[in-house]
Amino acid sequence: MKDIERKRLKDLVAKLDSFRGKHTELVSVYIPAGYSMAQTVAQLRNEQSTSMNIKSKTVRKNVTGALERILQHLKLYRETPPNGLAVFCGNISEKVGDADLELFAVEPPEKINVKLYYCDQRFVVDPLKSLIREKEIYGLIVLEKSEAAIGLIRGKSVEMLKHMDSIVPGKTKKGGQSSSRFARVRDGLLFDFLKQVGDVANHQFQHLEDLKGIIIGGPGPLKERMANEDFLLTEVKSKVLGVVDTSYSGEYGLKEVMERSEDILAQASIMKEKKLLDRFFDEMGKDTGLAVYGIRETLQALEGGNVGTLLISEEFDWMKATQKCACGYTKEKIARHGQREKCPKCDADLQTEEKDMLEDLEKLAEQTSASVEMVSTGTPRGVQLKELGGIGGILRFRVE
Repeated sequence: MKDIERKRLKDLVAKLDSFRGKHTELVSVYIPAGYSMAQTVAQLRNEQSTSMNIKSKTVRKNVTGALERILQHLKLYRETPPNGLAVFCGNISEKVGDADLELFAVEPPEKINVKLYYCDQRFVVDPLKSLIREKEIYGLIVLEKSEAAIGLIRGKSVEMLKHMDSIVPGKTKKGGQSSSRFARVRDGLLFDFLKQVGDVANHQFQHLEDLKGIIIGGPGPLKERMANEDFLLTEVKSKVLGVVDTSYSGEYGLKEVMERSEDILAQASIMKEKKLLDRFFDEMGKDTGLAVYGIRETLQALEGGNVGTLLISEEFDWMKATQKCACGYTKEKIARHGQREKCPKCDADLQTEEKDMLEDLEKLAEQTSASVEMVSTGTPRGVQLKELGGIGGILRFRVE
């Protein structure tokens, strides 16, 4: 699945997941790849007849209306699309008594094998969520005697799952304890801490779907003990890919483990993203003229065929907006999602229709042979790109 397809589907799933019906009146229909469209239509006609028995007049009207909208939409298809089809329809108005019947149709980028008709207070989006689930996950353990952190590289983001502080004392003994007794106490506490870290790691990683491997790091020798001794279950220990030295532990140590695992993660998407962003910001820092950022500047370079690699933040929120006013004023512009403005003629609130720009950007990139990379906000440089407008490009040549 292309990054832009993933983002588009992810945004739609989040939108669908946010809707709540006043009653069980939001209809979800999944037609699996290869299933008969005619049989689906027959089933929905039967459900429409059944829905006439719903006691509440409002709910009955909304459900039958949603089913009719879905049936009308299915007339557009002679047969089920190759990857199947998901259709959602219902009254999504937030105001009691108002009707806002909306239909959303998804031809998934990968095959769905779910056959479903369901009517509830929310749309069923779990089958679509499974398509956009990150399928490239690495476990991280970073530790020293005073603390430890368990985390994940999930796709292109680093996240912390658990932080632990230890009660292991320093090597300097206190009071009148003998050195041997103090050492035994300290070793016992250290062993208990390593066991605690291992137990947490086992719990987090043992049944984690799509876990490709585990990397252990830290500033001292404890990382080798964790990797070599029996603190991890056999099935978890077998996934350890390597051990790396870090200067820090804790949350910052997780990010440092990722930074220092370039060889281990050579094929991971997070490393590919890191290299691209390093190059982009290096070109910017050296003012070579081979980097561009900002929606208008990047769009101009893309239209001119000068963008070799287009970088788009996963939180890119620019839209093509058509602004209209009752006084007759109208204007088309590029604006951020949800941006509201006043009419320059009569100072009334402008009505805005928004259209996603991602599809246009993808087409432009394809026409000019530019590669497209979606950039996560799970790393500092990913956040930087977002703050620069959420879009940028590495150019093919410098424009004088």
